[in-house]
Amino acid sequence: MKLGFVAGYSPAQVELPMAQILEAERLGYDSVWTSEAYGSDAVSPAAWILALTSRISVGTAIMQMPARTPTCAAMTAMTLDAMSGGRFMLGIGPSGPGVVEGWYGVPYGKPLTRTREYIAIIRKIIERKDRLEHVGEHYQIPYAGEGATGLGRPMKSILHGNPKLPIYTAAITPNGLRCSGEVANGVFPIWMNPERFDLIGPFLEAGFARADEDKSLQNFDVAPFVNVVLGDDLDACRAQVKQQMALYIGGMGPRGRNFYNDYACRLGYEAEAVKIQDLYLAGQKVDAARAVPDQLVDECALVGPADRIRDRLSAWKEAGQRGEVGSLLAGGASVEALQLLAEELL
Repeated sequence: MKLGFVAGYSPAQVELPMAQILEAERLGYDSVWTSEAYGSDAVSPAAWILALTSRISVGTAIMQMPARTPTCAAMTAMTLDAMSGGRFMLGIGPSGPGVVEGWYGVPYGKPLTRTREYIAIIRKIIERKDRLEHVGEHYQIPYAGEGATGLGRPMKSILHGNPKLPIYTAAITPNGLRCSGEVANGVFPIWMNPERFDLIGPFLEAGFARADEDKSLQNFDVAPFVNVVLGDDLDACRAQVKQQMALYIGGMGPRGRNFYNDYACRLGYEAEAVKIQDLYLAGQKVDAARAVPDQLVDECALVGPADRIRDRLSAWKEAGQRGEVGSLLAGGASVEALQLLAEELL
């Protein structure tokens, strides 16, 4: 099982945890990942990190698809990969309807159809077997619709990219996991209980069966985000994770359209998910965080004193040995926490 570090996205002021990133590279971590929501973007920090490192791979977890055409995403990925000597990994995702329509001002559409088309176009561009042509529900290249001049022509990338560039998607829904298994090289579950692979594995296997190539867990990377908070005060450590979980379970989407709330239900916390959402949508964010069960945090995150984290790591090690987790991507980890993980897993 490989180790990665999630650098995340910046708050009100742009910040990069370079101390952790450089320590992760020194310790032998495999990767570091940037992300974006509706503030700092994922690409600029990735380029910055690639320029300040020499060995560690850098990926986007995730680049939001509605923010860029697939052609733009392919050009960005090929450029960063070429300039870094092959150290870039592309992670994409559809985001949610609130961000897609409220921030980017485009229709949410069919996210899985968009994902399949998006990846197919990127692969065509990078492989350079033919000039780029695509007719789909979300994308038409060359464009020949309303307002077209009729002058568009199929083109082939000037830059020769790496056809083996890995592409990841973010997914937690059954259909999203099937899609990832079918068209991607890896998947980011935002949280994961390493003892509940039944919530992920069968859907990936269904996707593998539909893929054009021979795919299995042997050549597909399940790369969950795992919050890591090292400290002597267990309740204080849990509280940091609960704030994030409450935001996603309670606030990332309206009732009936919150994928993270649905996922918490599948993890076994249906009543708690309803309560968290009720509190969060009522503006009681502190109470919503307090309503996140300790057990849910303990199952999906690594929190508390060093010995406690070491004990919980055994479940992750076993999942790695079974081939169910290819990469553990540590989020929010301090330098000391990164060192602890390296001692146990590298």
